[in-house]
Amino acid sequence: MDLTAISNPEFLKGKSISELTLLAYDIRQFLIDSISKTGGHLASNLGVIELTIAMHYVFDSPRDKLFFDVGHQSYTHKILTGRGNRFSELRKYNGLSGFQKRKESVHDVWEAGHSSTALSAALGMAVARDLKKEDYFIVPVIGDGAMASGESLEALNQIGSEKRKMVIIFNDNNMSISSNVGALTRGFARLRSATSYNNLKLSMKQSLNKSDFGKVVYHGMKNVKDAFRESVIDSGIFGEFNLEYLGPVDGHNLRDLIRVLNVAKEHEHPVVVHVITQKGRGYAPCEKDLQGHWHGVGPFDRETGKSLHEVPEGFKSWSACIADTVEEMADQDERIVALTPAMMYGSSLNRFFAKYPERSFDCGIAEEHTMTFAASLANSGMRPFVSVYSSFLQRAYDQINHDVCRMDLPVLIGIDRAGLVGADGETHHGVFDVGILRPLPNLILAQPMNAEEARNMIYTALHQEHPFAIRYPRGEVDCSGETEYQTIPLKWTVEYDCEAPKCIVLAYGPDVEVIRNKLKVNELPVRLINCRFFKPLDTERIEAIAASGLPVLIYETDMKACGLGSAILEYSNDHHLKLELKRYGIGDEYVPQGAANLLRKDEHCDLSTLYDDIAKACEPII
Repeated sequence: MDLTAISNPEFLKGKSISELTLLAYDIRQFLIDSISKTGGHLASNLGVIELTIAMHYVFDSPRDKLFFDVGHQSYTHKILTGRGNRFSELRKYNGLSGFQKRKESVHDVWEAGHSSTALSAALGMAVARDLKKEDYFIVPVIGDGAMASGESLEALNQIGSEKRKMVIIFNDNNMSISSNVGALTRGFARLRSATSYNNLKLSMKQSLNKSDFGKVVYHGMKNVKDAFRESVIDSGIFGEFNLEYLGPVDGHNLRDLIRVLNVAKEHEHPVVVHVITQKGRGYAPCEKDLQGHWHGVGPFDRETGKSLHEVPEGFKSWSACIADTVEEMADQDERIVALTPAMMYGSSLNRFFAKYPERSFDCGIAEEHTMTFAASLANSGMRPFVSVYSSFLQRAYDQINHDVCRMDLPVLIGIDRAGLVGADGETHHGVFDVGILRPLPNLILAQPMNAEEARNMIYTALHQEHPFAIRYPRGEVDCSGETEYQTIPLKWTVEYDCEAPKCIVLAYGPDVEVIRNKLKVNELPVRLINCRFFKPLDTERIEAIAASGLPVLIYETDMKACGLGSAILEYSNDHHLKLELKRYGIGDEYVPQGAANLLRKDEHCDLSTLYDDIAKACEPII
C-alpha cells in the first residue's frame, strides 16, 4: 500500500483483519527504511504499530482524542493521519516532528517530549468534555515505565476518584528506554500472567451484553466478578485506584486488540486496557536490544544495523567522558555512588553499574525522587553523582533547591545534553538549566571546554563540600590525552591574548577551543576568556575587564535570560561598572528542531556572526 497517499484514518473502517495485518507489515517496513535514512525513535514505534491501527479502527479521530505519553511512539499515528509523505523530513529543520505536534494536525491533541503527562492530560480533557456536556472518547497510551512515575500515580489517584469516562491503554513492554526497574514492574509482570481470567471476563461481557436479559445477568454478577478480580488480578495496582481492568491482550494481534477496545468503549467509567507489546518488533537488532541502543537512533545501515555515524579515534561521547571519570574517582573513594532516573545507558553509566552494582541506583522515571535520594545519601556521608539530561533536570528543580542546595550538601550533578540538541526540538533543548540553577545559593555551576577540564572539574567537585553541577553537551570530545588530576580554582582563564587587544570575547564550553583556534590562525588582536564557572562569577575578572575599557562580546548559545551575560550585567550594574557589551544567545522563545548550526544561525548566535563582529571590532588594524 502507498502509505504516502493516506489522508486520514477513515479508510481503515472497511478493512478486514487480514488487510489490517498487511497494512501493519507495510508500515513496519516503511518505518525501518525511513528511519534508517533520517534517524529517529525506532524501537518504540515498531512496538505500537498494530495497537495504533486498532485504536484508529475502533475510535474516530479527531473527534475522539487519541494520544501517546511522551509522543515519540506516534509515527504510525502520523502515517494514518496523512503525514506519511513527510517522513523524508522527519526531525529536520522545518520538517515533521518526531513527537505529536498540535500545529501539524488536528489529530494531534496533546504534545509532550517528557514522560508521564498523558494521564493528567486525559483527566483534564475528560473534565472539560463533561462540563461542556460533550460526548467523545479520550484514549491515552502510557507505557509501563511511565506508569510507575510520580505524576502518573498522582493522576491515577484522581482518575479513580473522579470516575470520568476514558480508555487508558497501558502499553506494557517491560521497557521505557531500557529495561524497567522497581517494585511496580514486578507487579505488572504478575498482571501479565492473569490472561485466563481476563479472557473469560471479556467473553462473558460480549456474550451477555447481546440481549437485555444478558445485561441483567451480567450486572447481577458484578459483585462476584469484582471480588474475584480483586483476589486474582489487580489488588495493589489498578484495583487500588478503583479502576476497571481489561487484559492483558496481545498487542500484535489485531483481532484481539479490536475486540478488547470495543469492549472498553462500553464502560461508563475509566477502564485500563493492558496491552503486551514487544519494543522493536519486526527488526532483529531492535528485538534483541535490552539496553535502549535502538530507542533513538541516527541514520544506520538497514541490512547490518550499523550506525552511519563514525566516531573519530580517541573521541568518545561527553557522557562517557564524565561517567568514566566518576568511575575512576570511585576506584579510590568508596563513598562515591551513581544515580540516574532511567538513563543508565544514555548517560553512559552502564560500566559503573556493572563494576559497582551495590553503589549504583537506577531510580526509574522519577527525577524528583532521584535528587532527594541523592541529597540524603550526601547527608549520610556518601558522595553521590546524579546524571540527568538538562531537559529532564527541570523536573527536579524543587528538590535541587529545597533538599540539595538549602542544606548545602555535596551532590555532584552531571547535566547531560546541555545546549541545543537538534532533532528532538523544543522539549529536549538543554538551554534553560543555567537560568534555573544560577539563583540557587551554595551551588557551584560550571561547564568545561574540553575533556581535561571536565575531568579536573569532577575531581574538584568530589574534593569540596558544596553542591556542584557540571553541564556538558551532546556529541563527542577528544579523550586521547592523559590527565593528572588537580583541583582547579573557581576562576575564569585567559585562553588567548595579545599585547594590544581590540576587544574581549567571553565564552564557555567547547566553543572556547573553536574560537581560540580561529583567533590563533588569523592572529586577531582579541583576548578570549573561558568563563567556565557561571556561579560563582569571577568578579575580579569582571572588574578587570571593565577597567580595560574594551568592548566585550559575551558569546553563549543558551537562553539570554538569566544566563552568563545577564549575570555580568547584574554585577556591573550593582557595582557601577561601565561595560560596552554585546550579548549573543537565545531570545524569549522556544527553539524548534533542526541541526544545531541552523538553529544558532536563526538565533544570531552562530560562530560566523561572532567572527564578523570580532572583525569589525578589530578593523582599524586588520
